[in-house]
Amino acid sequence: MHNEPLDHLVIGAGPAGLQLGHQLQTAGHTYRILEAGSAPGTFFRTFPRHRTLISTNKVHNGTSDPELNLRMDWNSLLSSDPELLFRRYSKRYFPPADEFVRYLADFAERFKLDIAHDTRAVRISRGADDVFTVADQHGGEHHARRLIVATGVTRPNTPDIPGIETAEEYSVVSVDPGEFTDQRVLILGKGNSALETADNLIETAAVIHVAGPHSVRLAWNTHYVGHVRAVNNNFLDTYQLKSQNALLDGHALAIEKDGEGYRVRFSFSRADEVVKELRYDRVIVCTGFRFDASIFDPDCRPELVIDDRFAALTAAYESVNVPGLYFAGTLMQQRDFKKSTSGFIHGFRYAVRALGRILDERHHDRPWPRRDLDPQASALADAVVERVNRSSALWQQFAVIGDLLVVRPGEPARYHEEVPVAYAHESPLTAAGDYFTITLEYGPDHDKVDPFDITVRRVAQNSAESAFDASYLHPVIRHFRGGELLGTHHLAENLENQWDHPEVHRAPLTGFFARALNARSAVEGR
Repeated sequence: MHNEPLDHLVIGAGPAGLQLGHQLQTAGHTYRILEAGSAPGTFFRTFPRHRTLISTNKVHNGTSDPELNLRMDWNSLLSSDPELLFRRYSKRYFPPADEFVRYLADFAERFKLDIAHDTRAVRISRGADDVFTVADQHGGEHHARRLIVATGVTRPNTPDIPGIETAEEYSVVSVDPGEFTDQRVLILGKGNSALETADNLIETAAVIHVAGPHSVRLAWNTHYVGHVRAVNNNFLDTYQLKSQNALLDGHALAIEKDGEGYRVRFSFSRADEVVKELRYDRVIVCTGFRFDASIFDPDCRPELVIDDRFAALTAAYESVNVPGLYFAGTLMQQRDFKKSTSGFIHGFRYAVRALGRILDERHHDRPWPRRDLDPQASALADAVVERVNRSSALWQQFAVIGDLLVVRPGEPARYHEEVPVAYAHESPLTAAGDYFTITLEYGPDHDKVDPFDITVRRVAQNSAESAFDASYLHPVIRHFRGGELLGTHHLAENLENQWDHPEVHRAPLTGFFARALNARSAVEGR
C-alpha cells in the first residue's frame, strides 16, 4: 500500500495487466497491479474448461524475423526478451492452457512486476481530488491518479429465462464425458464454449442439441476469431450427417427441472415460432460472460453498453463518463466488438501498448514515438511498404490499429507506429497538416460470401487496377486533412502477403502520395 497516490493502479494480473505493468515499469511510472488470485493468470487456471487453447501457436514459419513470427504467435506478450516468447513453452499449434499459466508467472517474475496477489478489489471510489481509491477484501486501500481495469469479463452472461438457475453453468459443469453416457443434453449458446462442450460429449451423449436465437457464425467466414473456430466444429459435422445431434434456432422460453431431468419449452425460429416441449437429462448454459461493474461507487461507475456487457469507451480506451478510468485487455473489444481482435491476446497486446503511449502522451508529457522521413512521395511509399510487409500489429489488429504518417509544411514527415485509428483523428499528432493512416483490412462485405465458393468473383492477384475491390487482407492508405477524408489507396492483394512489387505496389502508391502532396502544395499556394 502507498500513502501517496500512484500514477497508475491496474486491477487484474492477467495477460493485459502484465503487458501494461511491464510498459508502465519500463517508462518509470509508479504503479501497482492488484490480483485477486495467488498468481498471475487466474482466469486461465479454469478456462477454457477443456484445457486446450484455441489461440494458435505456429512455431515454424520459415523466418527468423521476430516481428513476422508474431503474426503467427497468438499468445506471447510484447517485450524485448527473446526468451519470453510462448514458443519456448509449447510447440503445439493449439497449446495446453496450463503452459500459458506458467508463461504468465514467468513473465511477471522476469520483470519483477509490482503485483499484490490475493488482493481482490471490493469497492472503487473517487475523491474530490479525482484520485481513485480501491478497497480490498483485507480492508486495505490503494490510491492512484489513474485506474486501469484489466479484469476481463468475469460474470456469466446468463439469459433471462425462467428456470435457468436450475441449469448447469459452463464454468462448473463436469468435463468428464463419461458422466453424460446415453444422456440427452441441451447446450444453450452457439459460441466456442458451447461447441467446445458439445465436441467433448459426442462420443458418450445420446443426443446433443446446441441452441440459441442467432445463427452459428464461422470464424473462417467472418474473420472474427471469437466466432466458431474450425477446431470446435466437429459437432456441426455430426448434425449435418444425421448423428442424432442438432442445432436449434430459436428461444428457450422456460426451463423446468423435475425428477426425471428437464422439460424445456422452445420456440423454433425456422418453424414460424412453433413451440415444443423437449426433454433433457442435462441443460448446460454456455452463453458467455460480461463485465462486472458492481464494485464501483455510483459516482464513478462506468456507463455500460452492448446489453450492459462492456464499459463504453472513448477512442483512448477511457470510460466515456469517468475521466481517468481506463480499460485494458479483452474489455477493449467494446471499440470493435465482433469485428477485429481486441478481445484476444494477439489483438489487445498491441492495444495495451497503444494505451501505454496514450497515457504517456496525456499525463506524462511524452510524445508518441516517431521517426522522421524525407517528405517526398518515394520516401513515404518506401516506408509504408517496409512496414506493411513486416508489422504484426497492423496484421493482428486489422482496421483498428494503423501507422500514422503526418506531413506538415516545411518539416520532415513524421512516421508514428501503431496508433489506434479512431484515436488518431483526435490526437495532437494530427492537429495540423495532412496525415495518412496505414492499415491492413479485409474488403467490404468479406463476411457475406462463402470463401470456398470458386464461383464467387475474386480480385485478380497483383492487379493494381482492381485493388480497390480486394476482399482479402491488404494494405489501405487514407489521406486526411483536418479529419476530412481526401483520398484512399488500396494495395493489390498478394497470395504471400508481400506488397512490394515495383510496378504493382510501389509505383501506384508513390503516385498516390505524389498527387496528395501536390494537392497540399496547391492549397498552401493559394
